[in-house]
Amino acid sequence: MRKFDPWSIFFRKEWNRNWPFLTGFSITGTIIIKMTVGLTEEDFKNSPFAQAHKRK
Repeated sequence: MRKFDPWSIFFRKEWNRNWPFLTGFSITGTIIIKMTVGLTEEDFKNSPFAQAHKRK
């Protein structure tokens, strides 16, 4: 006899509630990654934010 597996029902229900969050999270993460991959050492040296938070 097959054992009852509640995970498939749980994920189906929760997907309807959580897909906007997951989609927004993935889009935001992709944008942040694309922006930071393009930074160079020269950009870091010229950044006032990075210089203010630079560890000594």
